[in-house]
Amino acid sequence: MKPLIFLFLSLGQLLMGNEITQGPFIRINQLGYLLDEHKTAIVFSHKKVSEVFHLIDDNNNVVATLRPKKSKQEGWGTFEYYYELDFSDVRSKGTYFIEAKKSKSRSNLFKIGNDVYKQKPGILLGFMRQQRCGYNPYFDMVCHQRDGRSAYGPMPDGTFVNASGGWHDAGDQLKYLITGSYATAHMLMAYELYPDAFEDHVNALGQPQSNGIADVLDEAKWGLDWILKLHPESDQLIHQIADDRDHIGWKMPDEDSSDYGWGKNSYRVAYFATGEPQGLNKYKSEASGVSNLAGRSAAALALAARIWLRDVKDSIFAKGCLAAAKSLYNLGKEKEGFQQGNSYGAPYRYSEKTWADDMEWGAAELYKSTGDSSYLKDAKEYALKANTISWMPRDSVGHYEYYPFVNLGHFALYDQVDKDFQNTLAGYYKSGLEDNLKRASKNAYNIGVPFIWCSNNLLTSLITQGILYEKMTGDQGYHQFLVEHRDWLFGRNPWGTSMFTKMPETGEYPLDVHTSTWALTKKEVAGGLVDGPVYASIFNSLKGLRMDNPDEFKAYQNKFVVYHDDIGDYSTNEPTMDGTAGSIIMMAHWADEKQ
Repeated sequence: MKPLIFLFLSLGQLLMGNEITQGPFIRINQLGYLLDEHKTAIVFSHKKVSEVFHLIDDNNNVVATLRPKKSKQEGWGTFEYYYELDFSDVRSKGTYFIEAKKSKSRSNLFKIGNDVYKQKPGILLGFMRQQRCGYNPYFDMVCHQRDGRSAYGPMPDGTFVNASGGWHDAGDQLKYLITGSYATAHMLMAYELYPDAFEDHVNALGQPQSNGIADVLDEAKWGLDWILKLHPESDQLIHQIADDRDHIGWKMPDEDSSDYGWGKNSYRVAYFATGEPQGLNKYKSEASGVSNLAGRSAAALALAARIWLRDVKDSIFAKGCLAAAKSLYNLGKEKEGFQQGNSYGAPYRYSEKTWADDMEWGAAELYKSTGDSSYLKDAKEYALKANTISWMPRDSVGHYEYYPFVNLGHFALYDQVDKDFQNTLAGYYKSGLEDNLKRASKNAYNIGVPFIWCSNNLLTSLITQGILYEKMTGDQGYHQFLVEHRDWLFGRNPWGTSMFTKMPETGEYPLDVHTSTWALTKKEVAGGLVDGPVYASIFNSLKGLRMDNPDEFKAYQNKFVVYHDDIGDYSTNEPTMDGTAGSIIMMAHWADEKQ
């Protein structure tokens, strides 16, 4: 069920006898490399590699002879020999593959050129549209119009509140302000940084018809409209729709058989943020306030107020966003602390415990949108509280404990403060990069993230932090480190697979993903970032995991970290809405390369 090119190359290796198990195996960024950047491939084998490799173009011409350089770092799993192939000197645009001269082992095809990432942000937005709740343009249908009935609100439990809209979170159909607020704000910051990286192919409903507005803004507005609904009064904020009662098997969004006490395919619970622990069954969340949700949402709305006034020329929507941003920010100041996600029948939830970073971001964006110096004062104070607090120095943390996985508030504040404070903010980013650089030195791939659940989200966030650090300081010292992490995402990893669905279409990518869309329709939706590899200890401890098919990557696993392209493995192969949205700055950065 893999793309034809992968089947052809695998067959070629199979014909070489035990080369399929012995190697050498070649891992490259299947999406491709920019003309002037450092370009490397990884080769690994059970046996010492003494042959040279050829870089071959699509006319079957040998463009370069590559000599493997033995890695000084530790390998991965059962393979003893690791090498690097450097083809940085090749700066001609084209399509290539790498082939071993003697064994004829081959890589997948890849491209070199400054247009390699062009239009790729739009593919990620296509996945986001498929996650829409309410009107879904991918299925051309309407779902969950009865969201929802209140819990923990100021009104009697079970009161109807209008919380339709937003995005389904992942392969399930829950909706969280925790992730929706970040997805919205991230997309808006991506537009402010790289407006030329985004095109206009769809209208506000996501239908294939241009409307004079960049598609990233259409998608962000879907999130903005939802956030505005979730904050109907100055002291009210809905933070979650539905819970793990959703997890009852594969189902189409408009035929949701989950039952929250009002019948199947009917009303779903709408949890209000109270700043206190919540849970309608045995499992209770932790909570100390609402600032994480309020600050992040305020940042998104303050960003929107600027963009819709300046670029979209819609002063009415801009005014409404700014008023809501101020209101939400005030709510965050009144109830400082964090609100977590809620679970019902299982212990898993979004266990965010940080909030100062979100209030810093909200205050910084509000200062830029209003010029009110009180917001600048707050932003600086919250920045010092947020400091370097992050997952980055740790080998393992709780699920979404340090969310979002990159503090965009430091970057939002940077241009508004004096040189000394700028150095402080840049130092916070640098500290996290250094933590990952130290961890990366322990493996041949030079990858520094811990392999906790949703490790790919950490990886794209690390890249984003590095990109923003470069913009802040001009320091290119971590650039190659970021490129290597990007290349990992597209195939320069032990499994030789992209971590984004159907990217590239001719390569190896997640196919048997943990979604109802795939399970029920067998349709592939491009652009979704899957959770990614996890520690085997996590994989072995999670409830309800299973392998529906033989592990095609068995030869490349090790006893510490695993990845499976299998619909039964929700820990590694489930595409997520916020992971995909959180990759857009990264993707737009390379898409914006001038041709």
